[in-house]
Amino acid sequence: MSALLTFVAWTALANPRSLPFTYPTDSLPAGAAEVELYGDWTPAAALSSSTGQPVLFGATQFQVEVEYGLTDRLELGLYLTVAPSAGEEFASTPVMPDGNGLKQRLRYRLADPGDWPVDVALYAELVENQREIELEAKVLLQRRFGSIAVRLNLWGEREFYFSGQRDWVLNPTAGVSWEIRPSIHLSLDSWMRVEFPEPAPDPRPFAVGPHVYVGPALMLNPGPIWWSIAAYVRVTSLGRALQPGDAFGDMWIRSIVGISL
Repeated sequence: MSALLTFVAWTALANPRSLPFTYPTDSLPAGAAEVELYGDWTPAAALSSSTGQPVLFGATQFQVEVEYGLTDRLELGLYLTVAPSAGEEFASTPVMPDGNGLKQRLRYRLADPGDWPVDVALYAELVENQREIELEAKVLLQRRFGSIAVRLNLWGEREFYFSGQRDWVLNPTAGVSWEIRPSIHLSLDSWMRVEFPEPAPDPRPFAVGPHVYVGPALMLNPGPIWWSIAAYVRVTSLGRALQPGDAFGDMWIRSIVGISL
């Protein structure tokens, strides 16, 4: 019984992510804190610096997020993002979406879970990295049907590159999660990315999308640490061979580890 009470108390102070790309509307209670460690991997192609021939490698990016409940409805998030270089033996390597930099965001839950037919939260983020300043906004929607949770994120960005370029970006996500038991969740998650550079290029390069990914996810939540992992398949541009510089491979893996403080 004491172990059960400890688990219930921990889950009230944590905010696990059963969908690695789609945010829930839930927020940490006032004074609670959590650290989340992200890792992304996608197959990529580059040119060998020695031979000039195309070679394959795994492109990665990492993120550390500290979440803190300012109130029972308002949550602060502070991020550090790192996209490691592929190394001097490669040329024409891709630029990963998050890059190397910082993020700051607020998530505000408009009502308590279940008070409205659809739970709603608002999310605003400022990003500073080595190539741009970015403003990001999301409307987070969630509806629970017993052990099933359906989530949708309406997500947009305005990017101000130091080169002078300006972009609009749409990143909507959606997913459904099944709570087999409190410690095990199975899910189906999806996300899209499409950029609208100014001025518009003609023809549109592959890099600006749209790119759509869909895949299964698993979350293990024994407490006080939870782990979520998903493997996505790109369902757009099917059959396209990887080209040097592509940042969106034909699959994408994301892993998140959450630690309650």
